[in-house]
Amino acid sequence: MDNFSFVGNADVNAIENLYHQYKSDPDSIDHDWQRFFQGFEFAKEDYSEENELSSETIVAFQKEINVINLIGAYRQRGHLFAKTNPIRERRKHGEPLVLENFNLSENDLDTVFKASTRLGLEPSSLRTIIAHLEQTYCGSIGAEFRYIQIPEAARWLLLQMEKSKNTPNFTLDEKKHLLKKLNQAVIFENFLHTKFVGQKRFSLEGAEAIIPAMDAIIEKGAELGIKEFVIGMAHRGRLNILANIMGKTYEDIFTEFEGKLFEKDGFEGDVKYHLGYSSDIVTRKGNKVHLSLTPNPSHLEAVNPVVTGIVRAKIDQRYQGDESKIAPILIHGDASIGGQGIIYEVLQMSLLDGYRAGGTIHVILNNQVGFTTNYLDGRSSTYCTDIAKLTYSPVFHVNGDDAEAVVYAIQMCMEFRQKYNRDVFLDVVCYRKHGHNEADEPRFTQPLLYQKIAKHPNPREVYFKKLLENGDVSADLAKTMEREFKQELQDRLDEAKQKETAKVTSYLEGDWTGLRMAALKDFESSPKTGVAMETLQLITEKITDTPNNLNFFPKIKKLLEARKQMVFTKNSLDWGMAETLAYGTLLYEGENVRISGQDVQRGTFSHRHAVITLQETEEKYVPLQNLKEDQGKLDIYNSLLSEYGVLGFEFGYSMAAPKGLVIWEAQFGDFANGAQIIIDQFICSSETKWQRMIGLVLLLPHGYEGQGPEHSSARLERFMTLCADNNMQVINCTTPANMFHALRRQLARSFRKPLIAMSPKSLLRHPQCVSKLEDLAEGTRFQEIMDDDYVTAKSVKRVLFCSGKVYYDLLERQQSEKRKDVAIVRFEQLYPIAYGQIEQLKKRYKSAKQWFWVQEESENLGAWSFMLRKLTMLPTPLKVIARKESASPSTGFAKMHIAQQKAIVDTAFEV
Repeated sequence: MDNFSFVGNADVNAIENLYHQYKSDPDSIDHDWQRFFQGFEFAKEDYSEENELSSETIVAFQKEINVINLIGAYRQRGHLFAKTNPIRERRKHGEPLVLENFNLSENDLDTVFKASTRLGLEPSSLRTIIAHLEQTYCGSIGAEFRYIQIPEAARWLLLQMEKSKNTPNFTLDEKKHLLKKLNQAVIFENFLHTKFVGQKRFSLEGAEAIIPAMDAIIEKGAELGIKEFVIGMAHRGRLNILANIMGKTYEDIFTEFEGKLFEKDGFEGDVKYHLGYSSDIVTRKGNKVHLSLTPNPSHLEAVNPVVTGIVRAKIDQRYQGDESKIAPILIHGDASIGGQGIIYEVLQMSLLDGYRAGGTIHVILNNQVGFTTNYLDGRSSTYCTDIAKLTYSPVFHVNGDDAEAVVYAIQMCMEFRQKYNRDVFLDVVCYRKHGHNEADEPRFTQPLLYQKIAKHPNPREVYFKKLLENGDVSADLAKTMEREFKQELQDRLDEAKQKETAKVTSYLEGDWTGLRMAALKDFESSPKTGVAMETLQLITEKITDTPNNLNFFPKIKKLLEARKQMVFTKNSLDWGMAETLAYGTLLYEGENVRISGQDVQRGTFSHRHAVITLQETEEKYVPLQNLKEDQGKLDIYNSLLSEYGVLGFEFGYSMAAPKGLVIWEAQFGDFANGAQIIIDQFICSSETKWQRMIGLVLLLPHGYEGQGPEHSSARLERFMTLCADNNMQVINCTTPANMFHALRRQLARSFRKPLIAMSPKSLLRHPQCVSKLEDLAEGTRFQEIMDDDYVTAKSVKRVLFCSGKVYYDLLERQQSEKRKDVAIVRFEQLYPIAYGQIEQLKKRYKSAKQWFWVQEESENLGAWSFMLRKLTMLPTPLKVIARKESASPSTGFAKMHIAQQKAIVDTAFEV
């Protein structure tokens, strides 16, 4: 019908032409039309091509077309009239599906139409056709799928739904198991409500059908080859899923409710409804499946890209690229999926080569209210799931009171995901029995809604009544199940009260085997990360030689030749070459490297050229992938224009790939502003909250070069504020060699820490910002603090501490004025602070009377406030030389920038 929609406008000639086309070549028309014409009985008249159709036949055709239009409308818009809301009337949308709107009437109800063949039926009465359509598209399940632009996928969904009429047909054992999972979900919440009065738990009550749904998707997924699920969700229902799906013991959960401290010293922990967990389970059919629930802060949807990043890492490294072995499940709230921009970013990533995870199953826990905001005030779209149309993903809206429909629909979601490796959405329309949390009074803001909810039976009661009426269960079964499960919970609570500490779940196994948590002594100095000269030269040969059969852009050939000369002729490496050698040496050693971000293949400032585009064909050539046969894998992807989503993805990737180097590069350092939630809630605090290390690297171009407020500062002050308990490393290097060692150090240590690198812009090509090859050679390492080898120590009266680009401004003045009385000391690593090395500086510069912190940033920005608080051991109080405090990161006027920069240097060297 889609290919011949013109027929629906009652054009008799079009109908006749289509029929003649069918007679001439049946395969030339749509399959549904073939079946339609085959259904007609033309035996009574001669319908040869020479004869025109009779008027009676044309009228019959027109009636058939009307019925076909009716079928199409149900498929397209039936979801708008489905009985998906368990507690209140649905809003009315669009033209109703009544006979009059299709030029049909009640007089046609008993007429037999051949159009029924489009539904897979024998020729049937209109009454039968409508009943079939109502049951399929307007019952407990409403399906949106006709916009899908993959005809095969759309047709598969249509056939799946219409052949079963979207009505499950479970066995008695399956029904009893479903009831058991509902019983666990309902009684668990009731137990917590009575035993821990007033404690927040973000109850699942009203949406308990999620539990049998999750149980069913794991069972179905395992049957279809899934070995692992990674789940992400916010707090509502999290404890129920931990207990009744993940297998976290009731005893451990009750211990957390009892407020027991965690058994590990220095672990500050998180609230119980944010914690993650992993487990191995065996399905009812004997399939083994690994489940992991990712820890998540209260930024409701922030975990979404983290989950997809974890899944992609495992696809790449554990399942050799096979997307059918692992699946992400994201459980959303209706208000958050409709209101949070990260949803758009993650969906936009879902089909991109660098970020696809084989299709995500989205489950919406739709309780029709966000905190206190009614859904009418929470979105402009018809559905909270309308974002799914961005990627032409199917959506199933299901009544949360119909547990069988929920289970049936999620099983179809799982099958669709495995078959087409695309996202799919299940919108479980339900309600929230209590307020936003258990201490909240929902009747303050939704009095009428909560009058209905107070009288409404829970999903277990609804389902049990259905089974009882059908004769599937006995009347005492529900009471027996409730009594036995309550007793089990009480026994576990009694055990929890006897425990003194709560349990910390370890994750240092599997991919993390061989790694450990860091200790204080690990930060006294860096490990040796230099590489043999022969290896550096060999890698240089490999990455600078261009195959003769490939047509390179002339400027690229010159760039590669210049890099070769840096090693073999000039012994002077610029930033881009040292960085490339860092990646090359790791790959040569068999380590994997992943780099992601906007324009990272070439580099925003055209310094990397890791991926080279051939001049005539636009094919890609990657020198670093041509080192040797058994080298590590390099993945380097230009990202979509996203920071929040992409950084979250890379955080997740690094969680699941601890033995590879994972890097996110911002186009400019200030772009990290758009990813602040990931930085604050995950990167800087995941070890403290969840005991989860990561080795993710953030490259943030930073430096005051007159490019205005938005392209000067990577907001170093924000990262310094977040530093505590050795939670991450913050560097602002001044030499290519030190950056080489910083990157290699990420994998050289037996623990993992995030690395925040204030990487340069102008220093990429600064004539003095170079390193010798021996600075990268065996025996060398990262230097946390770089002392001044120009001055005479006993003559030094003033010590200037600085970091990053400003060093070269200070160096120029020092050298031009031959100032031996002013020492310039570079803090290459701003955190953790190398206190032992500072003590050595104190001894060396014991004649110094003044100690300054010099920075390009304004006095209220940069590292100054942090250093003032930390460097209290100096002989005299530390003072600052900086731009005056400002609400903006920098001036937008070039002349003012130059004057300010000069003033900083003048002040630093004044007598």
